[in-house]
Amino acid sequence: MNKLVIIACVLLSCMGAAKAQDLKSPNGRLSMRFSLEKDGSPSYSLSYKGKPVIKPSKMGFELKTKTADAASGGSDANMEQKTANLQGSLHNNFTVAGTKTAAFNETWNPVWGEVKTIRNHYNELAVTLHQKGTARQMVVRFRLFDDGLGFRYEFPTQKNLTYFVIKEEKTQFAMAGDHTAYWIAGDYDTQEYDYTTSKLSEIRGIMAKAVTANISQTPFSPTGVQTSLMMKSADGLYINLHEAALIDYPVMHLNLDDRNFVFESWLTPDAVGDKGYMQAPRSTPWRTVIVSDDARDILASKMTYNLNEPSKIKDPSWIKPTKYVGVWWEMITGMSNWSYTNDYPSVELGVTDYTKAKPHGKHGANNANVKKYIDFAAKHGFDGVLVEGWNIGWEDWFGNSKDYVFDFVTPYPDFDVKEIREYAKAKGVKMIMHHETSSSVRNYERHMDKAYQFMKDNGYDAVKSGYVGDILPRGENHYSQWIVNHYQYAIEKAADYKIMVNAHEAVRPTGTARTWPNLISNESARGTEYQSFGGSKPNHVTVLPFTRLIGGPMDYTPGIFEMDLSKLNPDNKSHVNSTLANQLALYLTMYSPLQMAADLPENYDRFPDAFQFIKDVAVDWDDSNYLEAEPGEFVTVARKAKGTGQWFLGSVGGNDARTSNIRLDFLDKGKTYIATIYADAKGAHYKTNPQAYQIRKVVVNNKSKLSQWVAPGGGYAISFVEADKNQAKGLPRL
Repeated sequence: MNKLVIIACVLLSCMGAAKAQDLKSPNGRLSMRFSLEKDGSPSYSLSYKGKPVIKPSKMGFELKTKTADAASGGSDANMEQKTANLQGSLHNNFTVAGTKTAAFNETWNPVWGEVKTIRNHYNELAVTLHQKGTARQMVVRFRLFDDGLGFRYEFPTQKNLTYFVIKEEKTQFAMAGDHTAYWIAGDYDTQEYDYTTSKLSEIRGIMAKAVTANISQTPFSPTGVQTSLMMKSADGLYINLHEAALIDYPVMHLNLDDRNFVFESWLTPDAVGDKGYMQAPRSTPWRTVIVSDDARDILASKMTYNLNEPSKIKDPSWIKPTKYVGVWWEMITGMSNWSYTNDYPSVELGVTDYTKAKPHGKHGANNANVKKYIDFAAKHGFDGVLVEGWNIGWEDWFGNSKDYVFDFVTPYPDFDVKEIREYAKAKGVKMIMHHETSSSVRNYERHMDKAYQFMKDNGYDAVKSGYVGDILPRGENHYSQWIVNHYQYAIEKAADYKIMVNAHEAVRPTGTARTWPNLISNESARGTEYQSFGGSKPNHVTVLPFTRLIGGPMDYTPGIFEMDLSKLNPDNKSHVNSTLANQLALYLTMYSPLQMAADLPENYDRFPDAFQFIKDVAVDWDDSNYLEAEPGEFVTVARKAKGTGQWFLGSVGGNDARTSNIRLDFLDKGKTYIATIYADAKGAHYKTNPQAYQIRKVVVNNKSKLSQWVAPGGGYAISFVEADKNQAKGLPRL
């Protein structure tokens, strides 16, 4: 049962509140200060163990001004007053009207997650600001946790600030030095970039190379980067900048003043250039700073979730962590195709007659092929099968600015929905729906109820949605307020039908899965598919846990065993920059309650001993222990499976070889385990020898130590099974 402790608020008089206000974290290691500068600009700063993390940084907004002609009704005097009340500055000329402090401490249990119980413990400071000359009010609320700071702006009900348009948010993050940053380019339409590691001062000179080709992209600045942004200071502080609870608001990017190392928030605009439409009472998302002198603390932080509201789904029993296979990788590599025919250069739904078309012979979503995946899932204990390309319209789905592109209910002639439904049901396998919207969000919303009902009628409890290409309506961006609201609408509508959502190309998560746990995963970053589009850097998977995964789980689609993709498709010369052992470890290091075994069944049949780990590994956890971590270099984590008590461990490396040295003190005391270790073999290398692996069994307990070599782009994975003396007899001990 959750415990809730609230310490009474302290109200300060207006006169006393004018002074700087200090706040400490519950353990006292973090401290922040709020103050007003001479011009009445609000400012905050943050330190960790006495070291500066955020130097004094300004806060506030620039509003879009309206002329008197735009005001509606009333006398000239009233019109002038309305104009005055909407003047542009909301970042200076403030006085402190009052402050409140509070402390909060609770524990809560996520529906799924890395741990069974999460502690939500913080000290809070709320500062009410009064703007001279406009009589407008704004509250800045700070929550200081042991692992970081969250703050947001709140606009209470008031006469002089009701409806307003944000021209730009002016929140600053003034860094204390030229930190090392792990970043991707700021972009209104894609997060699917490989990470670059550089000093802050080097971003401008590298940006042109960092902005690689993408189907839909809109970079905005030579020093603009995306959150979640990971940094490391010269004196050993790990700092992460992000946001939490992104609801009815545009995505925040960061624009860097690289002379002074000051980031300023940069919101994603809509089609007419406006950043945000607000109606008081309203709050912004939280701006977050996670900080520690131990990189493992960044990965273990649950602050982003804690800044979101509790679950709005009263009975979440229908939300099930899932391990799945699917008709996907064969299309990504070019072995097969989403489309059905080459006869039609254009398709008009309801008019085009597919029964008269000649199949081109490479359509992946046909009955026989899908049944093969269902059989494979049933044989090896997988929960579900994803099928992409089952529905009509793929012949001209992309690049044509086409509104009515899919109807989400009509299958191709070679995919029998009822037959597949009954076949999967007989095998004890769930089918996973695929909805590619082609970024025509209006079309998706028109068809959403019908599409979700079609899913329920045919036994589909989960959907993978996609937003490839430029957004329709034209001119909108993937991360503007209106489109963010669309993604949220889809999640909430899915909850009405008890459907789980795995959204691809959508907005990167900000912990909202706490509130809507049917958002069981997202892509929203450069996933495994890019290994087929030219490859990702070997250390990519050592950065993602510090960046993309801060806001929620990622459907990274690991488990690729055949790295030479020309063996699948002679026209595809790409190479998966990973060893096979690294692919196994990803099931632990790339946390998600939705995990795919992404390769072809026949490639798993070639390596049954390694495939055993994917079959065994859990997807939902009671406990997680980060044992080693350094962004861009390595991540090692041990997790305890929910309900079974079995431990698993995964470790991924980066560009260079290394030796991992860990203690197994996370194991339960007094118990003996047989550890099955799946590791890189001698001579393994992500590029030249990726399939070289070895498997060995050893006897361990919580006093054991392990030293394990990791190849370039490599890793290792371990399953621990509790054993008695007879089972352990004859096996070596660590």
